[in-house]
Amino acid sequence: MPDYSFERLHDGPVAGVDEAGRGPLAGPVVAAAVILDPDAIPDGLDDSKKLSAGKRAALDIMIREKAVGFGVGMASVAEIDSLNILWATMLAMTRAVEALALDVAHVLVDGNRCPQWRWASTAVVGGDARCVSIAAASILAKEARDRIMLEAAVRHPHYGWDRNKGYGSALHLAALREHGPTPLHRRSFAPVAQMLLV
Repeated sequence: MPDYSFERLHDGPVAGVDEAGRGPLAGPVVAAAVILDPDAIPDGLDDSKKLSAGKRAALDIMIREKAVGFGVGMASVAEIDSLNILWATMLAMTRAVEALALDVAHVLVDGNRCPQWRWASTAVVGGDARCVSIAAASILAKEARDRIMLEAAVRHPHYGWDRNKGYGSALHLAALREHGPTPLHRRSFAPVAQMLLV
């Protein structure tokens, strides 16, 4: 389980940052930044991918209630297509840290690289399974993005986004072939780009 050891290496407020939605064919990429209170860490924090939907939703509420601060940022489909998914992800992470109500002394970022920003930061490979602040951020990012895709599924019901959240499931790909891309589809991603050539 993740713990607070990475945060203890730094003085001052430390934020964990993670993203959700790098791989889907549709929808924005969303990032979250979380500063936890070491004396009020919600029980059960873990990599969002390891948690049930119900557990994730409950922890999302607890994190928002108990965290010292949190911020959510995103990069739009247009920004993903313009910048590419890597740089759009970095932009979403930057916006998440900027959305925090207070400044941070250090940022712990899930993955192997940090955005080019003004904060001192450390990349933590597998951070969502090792660092509680990053785990908390992974949960907020996943829940925020899922809510966006559930709302989008109401407007675009053919693609199964209420179930696949924009990932390239068989249903999603079949609907893409039959109905073509929506404004929420990432035209720079190969399966969508191929539909535009037909």
